[in-house]
Amino acid sequence: MVTNEHRRMYPDGIDRVGALIDTLATTEDRLWPHETWPPMRLDGPLGPGARGGHGPIRYRVVDHQPSRTVRFRFDKPRGFRGYHTFVVEAHADDPRNTVLRHTLSMRTTGLARLTWPLVYRPLHDALIEDSLDRAGRALGAAPERPARWSRYVRLLRWLLTRRRSRGS
Repeated sequence: MVTNEHRRMYPDGIDRVGALIDTLATTEDRLWPHETWPPMRLDGPLGPGARGGHGPIRYRVVDHQPSRTVRFRFDKPRGFRGYHTFVVEAHADDPRNTVLRHTLSMRTTGLARLTWPLVYRPLHDALIEDSLDRAGRALGAAPERPARWSRYVRLLRWLLTRRRSRGS
């Protein structure tokens, strides 16, 4: 079982932070780092039943509570069986602060047992950290230390870009 969680706290109200979720896969997207990663695209408005993905990852929306949560169930790649979610919640100790959390929970099977830790996880972690930085900038709270890609992530991105440019 794979559980992967990223969270960030913002000095803002839950409604304002939660509103970022509702912009996902729209022309006004203020959460997904589409400038440096494959954009999230859906075949309709953000809501149950919408299908889409980013890059080679495919999923469908199975739950959306406006300005609070969205849950996507994986369709591809093969061997990814589970979900990823964005959730906002008031900080337990200080309700003036809001936590934005991304959780990936899945079981990997077959080749995905190798591709998740070697390829997808490092790229996923970098993408989500970039997403949380983007959320901070959208809220006027630029991160003190913006996320930085590791050498390994830069190598993977270079290899994948090179592969795509060759038409493979």
